[in-house]
Amino acid sequence: MSENTRVTKAAGVVGASTLLSRIFGFIRDVVIAWFFGAGLSSDAFFVAFRIPNLLRRLFAEGSLSIAFLPVFTECLTNQGKNEAFKLARSAIRLLSAILVITVIIGIFLSPIIIRIIAPGFTVSPEKFSLTVTLTRIMFPYIFFIGLVAICMSVLNALGHFAAPALAPVFLNFAMICAVLFISPHMAEPVTGLAIGVLIGGFLQLAFQLPFLIKKGFYFWEKTKTYHPMMKKVGLLMLPTVFGAAVYQINILIGTLLASLLPEGSVSYLYYADRLVQFPLGIFAIATATAVLPSLSRQASAQDYDSLRDTFAYAMRLIFFITIPSMVGLIVLREPIVELLFKRGAFDAEITRSTASALLYYGIGLWAFSAVRILVSTFYALQDTKTPVKMAAISVVANIIFSIILMQYLGYRGLALATSLASMLNFCESACKTMAGSFIMGAVVWAIALLIIPSEDKTLISLFFGLMCSIFTGLVFYGSFSFFIRSPELEKVLSIVKKSMSIK
Repeated sequence: MSENTRVTKAAGVVGASTLLSRIFGFIRDVVIAWFFGAGLSSDAFFVAFRIPNLLRRLFAEGSLSIAFLPVFTECLTNQGKNEAFKLARSAIRLLSAILVITVIIGIFLSPIIIRIIAPGFTVSPEKFSLTVTLTRIMFPYIFFIGLVAICMSVLNALGHFAAPALAPVFLNFAMICAVLFISPHMAEPVTGLAIGVLIGGFLQLAFQLPFLIKKGFYFWEKTKTYHPMMKKVGLLMLPTVFGAAVYQINILIGTLLASLLPEGSVSYLYYADRLVQFPLGIFAIATATAVLPSLSRQASAQDYDSLRDTFAYAMRLIFFITIPSMVGLIVLREPIVELLFKRGAFDAEITRSTASALLYYGIGLWAFSAVRILVSTFYALQDTKTPVKMAAISVVANIIFSIILMQYLGYRGLALATSLASMLNFCESACKTMAGSFIMGAVVWAIALLIIPSEDKTLISLFFGLMCSIFTGLVFYGSFSFFIRSPELEKVLSIVKKSMSIK
């Protein structure tokens, strides 16, 4: 099997698993929007949830996974599975101790952390106190998700992608159940949702264990607490904390500044970001997850010609999928938000505000996606300096853009600043894909005007109108890609045909 085929199949597995996770994630967000709307409780929860989420993406699924997987793959390639498993067990034991200390410090310093990331909340003692309480409840989540990151890296290096990608389903399921069955019985209902986050973290870790055991990895076997190759992991991880999570840092900056804007701004940005995360997770993160083991193998073997080809293929595949997704998301933003969230406490004004934030986040989807592949390539080569330089430029640009644009566009300016910063972080030509996507967008916009009513919308009319618009866009973009003989379309179709064939 060629590496391009391997990457495409792995990306398909991760993408399908992530799709299921994202569906549950949207059900979760629909339930949260219905129950809490956009106000004091939701703002407090989303700010508090940003902290374990940021730590997860910085130290767990972000820097830890990206730093550990290439070193584990190098050990696996050069020293064999037994020594690689010793490295993994050492990492788990050392990380567990670090995470316990981190959780204790985080719980103790929660008031200071909230003052830093949401200074606007200090003017409301009730909101500030609630946010601190929620942060303390959810901080132990980072312990579970940190260990999940090591498990994910081991399984991915061994060719298993489904279980790690499916793990977030358990978090979303736990949060949904918490809103429905725990929150109604709490004095402060939103604390029930925070408890659901903690339960979800435990379930995510427990789900990985049977698959690791099946691969022959046993936690209880003896090993050194500190494996010699952990030094290389540590040296790689320090800069990746910043370089690999620039998007999350920019989102956090947006949350910080949004706390200074009128109430509800944090929630608008959260819901819009969740919608952008749907295609970002299914396509970009799935492809980045799938390509990292291949790039790491090629880097370990010093096969740089193959590595270059794999990188180029992954970039073309990302643009082929995410650019039309971006255009469709922008064109259909308002009916999408209406269909998913407009019910209960989530009224028409919140719908319009969230759709506006989605427009400005959506503009940067192609750049968010491309950066993930670019960063994975640098870390597969164990080059940490270049991504850090790129990230520093992006973060500084985001701060400047945010401060300027929020004066004129409010929370919308913060979303636009994040997109502009990612575009600076990565800029690549994709003319054919851009052309097809923009023409597709015009067609979808015209179809949506015809079949989605402007007033008196029902859930059924919204659902079928969106489905018809999306289907028309897919048919048009697929036809355009077939007409120009897109190699990415040919590769995807060939993988699908092979998967459906009966052997």
